[in-house]
Amino acid sequence: MHLELSAHAGGRGGGRRAALTAALREAVRGGRLAPGTRLPPYRSLAADLGMARNTVADAYAELVAEGWLSARQGSGTRVADRAAPPIAPSGPPPAPAAPPPGSRPVHDLREGIPYTASFPRAAWLAATRRALAAAPNDAFGPGDPRGRIELRQALAEYLARARGVRASPERLVVCSGTAGALRLLASLPRLRSAPLAVEAYGLPHHRRLLTGAGLRTTPLPVDGRGADPAGLAASGAGAVLLTPAHQFPTGAALHPDRRAAAVGWARSADGLVLEDDYDGEFRYDRQPVGAVQGLDPERTVYLGSVSKSLTPALRLGWMALPAHLVEEVVAAKGEREQWASGLDQLTLADFIGSGAYDRHLRGMRQRYRRRRDQLTAVLAEKAPHIQVSGIAAGLHAVLRLPRGTEAAVAEAAAFQGVALGALGDYLHPDAPPRVGESGARTGVPADGLVVGYAAPPDHSFAAALAALCAVLPSP
Repeated sequence: MHLELSAHAGGRGGGRRAALTAALREAVRGGRLAPGTRLPPYRSLAADLGMARNTVADAYAELVAEGWLSARQGSGTRVADRAAPPIAPSGPPPAPAAPPPGSRPVHDLREGIPYTASFPRAAWLAATRRALAAAPNDAFGPGDPRGRIELRQALAEYLARARGVRASPERLVVCSGTAGALRLLASLPRLRSAPLAVEAYGLPHHRRLLTGAGLRTTPLPVDGRGADPAGLAASGAGAVLLTPAHQFPTGAALHPDRRAAAVGWARSADGLVLEDDYDGEFRYDRQPVGAVQGLDPERTVYLGSVSKSLTPALRLGWMALPAHLVEEVVAAKGEREQWASGLDQLTLADFIGSGAYDRHLRGMRQRYRRRRDQLTAVLAEKAPHIQVSGIAAGLHAVLRLPRGTEAAVAEAAAFQGVALGALGDYLHPDAPPRVGESGARTGVPADGLVVGYAAPPDHSFAAALAALCAVLPSP
């Protein structure tokens, strides 16, 4: 490996380390060290350069922390993927250009994406082996549209213990995730006969799914106490979709009075509450509040999945249904399971029953809480004028921006390869412009960013936060 150290030559110790780190940065920036290139072990490079081993090791560690390099046990030290774009050998630098559609971002700060490297491969493999060894022969035949009984039994026990859900295995239906559950529910005649009330801020792909299925959605205002159900009676809605544990994306937990009001409306209007238990597993400030479903299982449909607790690659979710909806939902699924693998269901049942799921969640809560604390600490140091909210639970935070700056900041982030969300992107198209514009009164910023802190690899998280701070507006 050829490095130009002469231009950065200094004295001993810190000067030599600074020279080496500067030379390595220039080699990466100029394209002489391509992404994925494996660097020599620090002992070998130290011998080649006539430096102390600690000097080279410290230089490697500094560049790993900055995101230029990545280090993984058994794989050595490598140039990080897309650590920096190559610089043209001569002439003025090109004007910044937006990354091409579908390209991988340099720093992934999108909401809802878990830390994929933490998937418990060894424990999942052990559960798979046990599940296959114990599986009855009928597990290898056509799937039951209700889901494997082993999983429904494990879920009934776990949800009662962890989320306060009141449901027997007979009232649980396995599906391919929350989106799959919404597709099934959108086909039911009782949901198609009246508008569906939704939170004014929410997941756009869920709204597109519902409207694509022919449902008309009507927005409910959102403030610091969650969605406001006061307008349900006048809306003419037959059902309401809520995220009570951690309103998405603002982060508010649904206030107890509003939980009771939503259930009271469902009883008086013969309506349904669809409870998306978004971020229900990841509460940091206190023990999670039980599910709304526990207040009235006959008026609430509880929706959950493993998309964030384990991985979105495992397409498994569940519905805890009122008794009168079970057969209707099963009929909508068809005579046999089409999406959720029966073998994955058996594995998840063992994973839950063995206690591995609880152990995994405890570890992930600690990891995500440390990530959240690191995000807030960096913002407090480098951008103290930016207020942060919605961090009591979940995998993302909301950053309040000065009014009128959201679009420019989001565009600047995209140019720099930082993937994040603009708060306005989550607003229902029929909601009044900028619900929550009064800011302090409602708890919802007029302009803001939705920043996920779970996805970046450990070696590049500090660099991702630095890139985020670099695009935030000055005070």
